[in-house]
Amino acid sequence: MLFWAHKPVPSLARFVDHLWCLNDAPAHQRERVLPAGTLELVINLDQDEFRIHDRERPGQYQRFAGAIVSGAYSRYFVIDTREHASIIGVHFKPGGALPFFAVPPGALADRHVELEQLWGVSARELREQLCEERGIQRRFRVLEHALLTRLAGNRGPRPAACAGLEWLSAGRKVTEVASALGLSRRRLITVFTEDVGLTPKVFARITRFQGALAHARSLNPIDWSQLAHHAGYFDQSHMIRDFADFAGLTPRALHVHCAATQVKADHVAISQSSHSSNTPVSSSIRVG
Repeated sequence: MLFWAHKPVPSLARFVDHLWCLNDAPAHQRERVLPAGTLELVINLDQDEFRIHDRERPGQYQRFAGAIVSGAYSRYFVIDTREHASIIGVHFKPGGALPFFAVPPGALADRHVELEQLWGVSARELREQLCEERGIQRRFRVLEHALLTRLAGNRGPRPAACAGLEWLSAGRKVTEVASALGLSRRRLITVFTEDVGLTPKVFARITRFQGALAHARSLNPIDWSQLAHHAGYFDQSHMIRDFADFAGLTPRALHVHCAATQVKADHVAISQSSHSSNTPVSSSIRVG
């Protein structure tokens, strides 16, 4: 796997965690993408196409154009890795995608949307410009320029959403955050979901799940019961249920899969589906 990460310019750093480029399609054909509490902009520079496979019926998939926005997901989704010959993307910080698109992140939750539906013809022009460039750093600069153009004059997440992100990431309860902000629980949920793309409760669960997974990588051997307590779960069964929801695997199985094959962060290599056919399903999506 050939992977490059790029730190954004200071004016984007509040919103963007990093830009990235991935080359070299792996031997395995599919990967699970785990929820991370944020959005991703992804552009395929080799083929003008992405395929997102059905979670329950892996032989079926939705086909999208080669520039998409992946909303904040509350469960894993499955991608076709044969399209990884040349991909560039933007990994936004939680809540950071808000200024860059025509709709709030809440409208993009648990879905993929073609970038042209959000940026119009400029999305096609951006992909064409990136395809023409050959140097990785030059491509990063082109993508940064496109983001800066969209950022001008657009607002970031509201203060309540920013405070919610900080306090929920630190393990505070939704009711505690709402009380500290002087908001009703319902109002906090509305603001947070619109600006971040997930409800506060789901975001907090994903943050806990990601923390447990990261901690597991640092341990050898792993005491799963102790890890569950350290991560803030009631018990090991509670942790197992969360891992099943977000990854479709037990903690132990997910750890083994992550250790077996080097892939992009929040991706998990999976074996070829037992389904013999690949059937496209409708990818028509309306925004707004």
